[in-house]
Amino acid sequence: MKKIGFIGLGIMGKPMCRNLLRAGYELTVFSRTAANVEAVTAHGAAYAPTPADVARESELVITMVPDSPQVREVALGENGIIHGVTPGLYVVDMSSIAPLASREIGAALAGAGARFLDAPVSGGEPKAIDGTLSVMVGGDAADFEAVKPVLSAMAASVVRVGEVGAGNVAKLANQVVVALNIAAMSEALVLAAKAGVEPEMVYQAIRGGLAGSTVLDAKAPLVMDRKFDPGFRIRLHVKDLANVLQTANNLHVPLPFTASVMEVMQAMLADGCGEDDHGGIIRYFEKLAHVTVSR
Repeated sequence: MKKIGFIGLGIMGKPMCRNLLRAGYELTVFSRTAANVEAVTAHGAAYAPTPADVARESELVITMVPDSPQVREVALGENGIIHGVTPGLYVVDMSSIAPLASREIGAALAGAGARFLDAPVSGGEPKAIDGTLSVMVGGDAADFEAVKPVLSAMAASVVRVGEVGAGNVAKLANQVVVALNIAAMSEALVLAAKAGVEPEMVYQAIRGGLAGSTVLDAKAPLVMDRKFDPGFRIRLHVKDLANVLQTANNLHVPLPFTASVMEVMQAMLADGCGEDDHGGIIRYFEKLAHVTVSR
């Protein structure tokens, strides 16, 4: 499998495409943003004018767009992937969307002869750049084995969780853990600063113990350096938590802590901070305590 299509060339999509090109795959891309197309074609990718055209040129099509409506549009809409399916085409949606939407889109594409898997990622822009993403995959076991080498060109971990939709269930769980970790880190560092102890020293003291985590190591240094440029935007985490809470509501699963962090992120959106990195929610807690966390 050498001919890969890629739809969606945002913060994550561009570096993922570059890693596929470095791995020797032939790449055909589509995006509505001309600058993003130019950034990828400059590295050797070809451009196709519609998602259907991408499908016609590819053995496997990857989609990486913001949410369920955008995946439906590029997959099933006018000039969507479904109109360019050839028998046996693999479609791997690496967006983070609602599990039910994955199953519905997958069923529609399967009806046209495609093999669909949902494969959302974790790791943000830094790990997209260095090719060490974690990928959570839902789909048929044989289909997973077929596409795994392609996914491994962009990732350090590629794990099949179950059937179609299971990948996005795992991603929802991931986003709960990440959101609560960032909120806990924020409260802890704000407490330290308010108590007159250097947040940097507290971070160094706790990172090697049970409180240590990948989230802490990724976000605490950026927060203390006051760097809130997005690796993963607050507005996108709000989108993910909305999918979490909708799914939990459908299943009658109470998630009180997740709901609380969602309200913090909604407050940041209302403050005009939706384009900031999700580590920026520390400013909500700083405002309440009248303190700033910095080195």
